[in-house]
Formats: sequence, C-alpha cells, structure tokens
Amino acid sequence: MTGDRLSAAARGIVDMLSAGFPAALGPDTDVAALRQSILQQPSGLPELASVTDRTVPGPEGAPDVPVRIYQPGARGAALPVVVFFHGGGFVLCGLDSHDGLCRELAASSGAVVVSVDYRLAPEHPAPAAVEDAYAALAWVAAHAEELGADPARLAVAGDSAGGNLAAAVCLLARERGGPVPAAQVLIYPALDPAQDSASMREFGEGHFLTADQMRWYWEQYLAGSEPTPLTAPATAHDLSGLPPALLVEAECDPLRDEGRAYAARLPEADVHSAPGVFHGFLDFTAELPQAVAAQRRVAEWLRERLGAS
Repeated sequence: MTGDRLSAAARGIVDMLSAGFPAALGPDTDVAALRQSILQQPSGLPELASVTDRTVPGPEGAPDVPVRIYQPGARGAALPVVVFFHGGGFVLCGLDSHDGLCRELAASSGAVVVSVDYRLAPEHPAPAAVEDAYAALAWVAAHAEELGADPARLAVAGDSAGGNLAAAVCLLARERGGPVPAAQVLIYPALDPAQDSASMREFGEGHFLTADQMRWYWEQYLAGSEPTPLTAPATAHDLSGLPPALLVEAECDPLRDEGRAYAARLPEADVHSAPGVFHGFLDFTAELPQAVAAQRRVAEWLRERLGAS
C-alpha cells in the first residue's frame, strides 16, 4: 500500500470495519452469517411524517418487491420522489441497513424516498436485481399520485451496487420506452467487473472494500454470465439520452475511477469528490465531515434538479 491518504478519522473507521468483516470471501463464505453481521443504522435519525413498509408488483413471474416509503412531511403539493437502491455487493444489506441514509435523504431533499429491497445474489443472480429495480421504478412512476409525488420529478439513487442499479434502470427505461427518470445519483457505484483501473490497484487493499471482495461480489451477481450494460453499465457503448447525473466519489475507493469514467461519458454529470475517505463513508456523518458535506451536496443537487421546496 502506498502512503496513507485516508484522514485520521477515516483510517480509524476503516480499521474498525475491517476487523469485523472477513478479509477473504470465497466458496466457503457463509452468506447468511455475513448478512447477520452487517451493522444496522444508529438511533437519533430525522423524524418524518411517515415511514411505511409495503410490497409492489415484481417482474412478470417473480415475487412482489418489498419497499419502504419515506414521507418527509405533511401532504400538500406533489413532491419530488427518489427511488433508492441500497448497496452491499448485490449480496448484502437491505431496507434496515440503509434506513438511516434514506431518512436523511428524505428529510434533507424534501422528496418522498422509496427504498427498494431487491432480490439478492447468490440465491438470485443477475438480472433479478435490476429487473426488481425496474419494476419498482415503474410502479412508483405509475402510482406517484398515491404517494403524494410528481412523476415528472422522479429520480433514482443508490450506493455501490445500488449505484449500479440506479445507472442500469436508466438504461433499461431508455430501452423499454420509460419511465425515464429526471435525474440519477450514483454514490460510489460498482459499474465495471473488469476491475483494471488505477484506483483499484492503488486502493484495492487496506481501505475497507478490497479488490478480492469486489471480485467475489461480481462472481455472485453474474454467476458465470457475461456482463451486459444492464448488469455492468460501464460496458454500455451508448449513453445518449440518459438523465443528468451526480456522481459521489471517495478519494480512497477502489471503485473511484470506474465511476469517474462512466460520469465522463454521460451527456451531463456533476461530480462530488470527497477527499481522504473510503468506499462507504457516507454513513458516518457523526465522525466524518466529508460525509456531512456529501449528503448536503446530494440534497442540494436533487432540490435543484427536481425543484423541491
């Protein structure tokens, strides 16, 4: 590893997280136990008008998709709406692990947030996750009035594997004729299974998410299938007609460069760079001012793009 570019606070968090997470993932990994080990969100989160769990119709022939709907305030004029896809390497996490982030997003952006509990690999390899994600997007667009939201001010967002799904549903919506989101927020997205970037080589060890772990996650998700634009958006040749994007990147993230490369190819993209932090930093607002700044940037950008009050 080169000279440490993590801040002192970030290094402490990385060392703590790494001590509680397997250094190597492989054929003998107990996925169920790994899921149980994921830290849940802390208390003391923003109060919202309502938080509701329900299901929405899944893809044809597939189960319904659980979602959690965050209403930021009393109903009045139609609000923007953000469909959110959680990270976790396509294998881990869910509604509870990202509950805090979604509450913060709803409170700060003024948008209804719909968090999607898509099917996970390895039990459900690609394209199950992206098809669930698209089904949820289509349902939200069709039922926006029921949610007190405006379908013309609909965005998608996600972190890590969820950033992959946010990018992929924009491609899929373009392919299927809608509903095309008005904006996309890609938070340190996992987009390219090739894993041959400079940031992957520089930060692929000792910065929490490792290159070996990311390789294992891709193996679970793709399950031997060839990557396509809908499972690995970096492989898409044509990014025309896609909505404006905000990329949130961490300086010391092995996925940093694939996010940058994708954003550079989009018709319109802003980039928020967080110095001295790692993949997953956004959850640590109590410890990292970079996380506070990034969450504020996401909220401000969504307000600008979607016209939230």
